[in-house]
Amino acid sequence: MRLAFLASNNGSSFRAILAAIASGELDAVGVLAVSNKAGAPALAFAREHGLKALHIPTLPDPEAADARLSEALDEVGADLVILSGYLRKLGPKTLSRFAGRVLNIHPALLPRFGGQGMYGRRVHEAVLASGVAETGASVHIVDPEYDHGPVLMQARVPVEAGDGPAEIEAKVMAIEPGLYIDVLRRIGAGEIRLPA
Repeated sequence: MRLAFLASNNGSSFRAILAAIASGELDAVGVLAVSNKAGAPALAFAREHGLKALHIPTLPDPEAADARLSEALDEVGADLVILSGYLRKLGPKTLSRFAGRVLNIHPALLPRFGGQGMYGRRVHEAVLASGVAETGASVHIVDPEYDHGPVLMQARVPVEAGDGPAEIEAKVMAIEPGLYIDVLRRIGAGEIRLPA
C-alpha cells in the first residue's frame, strides 16, 4: 500500500505509522506528506525520512488547494490518504478522486463527540462533561461532513474518577497509533474492506 499523509502540525500518528513500516510491522510505503502549514514539524520529519513533503496552503484559495492536493496525491500514486491531525476540511476534488480511501482518526467513540470544532482538548472536555464511563478513538472514512464517514474500528479506554481532560487526552493518545496501524494492517490483509 502506498500511503500519503496529511498533517497540520506534528503528525504523531504519521510518525508511528512510518516507524511501523520501517520495523516491518506494516507492509506499506510512505510516499508523500502534505501540510497546510509551511513550518509543520511533520514536513521536516517527512524530508528526514525520504518522503516528498509539500506545503499546500488552504487559504486564501481553497479550490486551488483542493486541485493541487488531488494532483499531488495522484502524482505519487497514493492508495490511501491518512489524516494525522490535519485540521482542514478536504475539498470535493480530493474527496471524489479518493472516495473511500481517505482515513482519519478521531479521539472519541464516534458518532458521539464529533463534528465541526470537535478536536483536541475540546473533545476530552466534552467527554468529561457528559459523564460517560469510557471513551477512546475511532478510525473512520472521511466524507464531506466532519467526523461522519463509516467507522472502521475503535479502541476504548476507561474514564476514571479523578480524570481531567489532560488525563483522558493522554490515555486516548496512547492508543491512537496502535489502532491506526492495526486498521492499516487489516486493510492490507483484506480483513477490512473499504467501500468501492
